[in-house]
Amino acid sequence: MSGIAKVCLGLVIVGALNWLLVGLLNFDLVATIFGAQSLLARAVYILVGLCGIYCITLLFAPTVSASHTREVRRVA
Repeated sequence: MSGIAKVCLGLVIVGALNWLLVGLLNFDLVATIFGAQSLLARAVYILVGLCGIYCITLLFAPTVSASHTREVRRVA
């Protein structure tokens, strides 16, 4: 998994946890940290949304098995 994919996946997880807090406790952690409807909070929401769109591509990316990875390393 590439570095950008890991960062995006991490941001999507943070967004999912924020929505969990909103749903269970009616508490928006991002708005609490950065201020409700502040520029920073909106930037975080936009980044999480863009990363979510990027993560859709991960669903359709070809997977590489562990045995195939070992074979490629031996050859190289």
